Amino acid sequence: MYTKILVPMALDHDISPQTLALARALMAPGGSIVALHVHEEPEGSVRAYLDEGVVEAGRARALAMLTEKTASASDVESVLVSGHSARTIIDYAHANAVDCIVLGSHRPGLSNYFLGSTAARVVRHAACAVHVHRTAE
Repeated sequence: MYTKILVPMALDHDISPQTLALARALMAPGGSIVALHVHEEPEGSVRAYLDEGVVEAGRARALAMLTEKTASASDVESVLVSGHSARTIIDYAHANAVDCIVLGSHRPGLSNYFLGSTAARVVRHAACAVHVHRTAE
C-alpha cells in the first residue's frame, strides 16, 4: 500500500475513473492522491513572439480545466506545474515524496516505439513504483 500517489493527467482527457480507482485501491489508509497536469509552455523562439499575458492566460485556462475535471473527485488534490511532461512528472514525484505513480497509457503506435511515450519514460526513470493502466482502445 502507498501513502502518496501521483496520478498524472492530460487535460484533453478527463481523469480516468479506472486509473483513479486503481490509485484508490493501492492507497494505504490515511494516504493521499494528487492529480498532476504538466503545462508545457512555449519555448525558445516561439516564446519571444508571445506576450507574457498570453502565456499567463494559457496557464490560467489550464488550471481552470484541471480544477473542473477533478471537481467530482473530492479526495484528490489538483496540482498544475510547468515543464516537459515526463521529466516534470519524475521531478515532482521525487521532490514531493511520492511513493507510487499511477498513469494511464494508450496502446503505442509505431512512432512511440522509436521516440518513447510519456508513460514509457516515467516507467524507465522514476525512482518510485509506477503502475500503468492501459486503456482498451
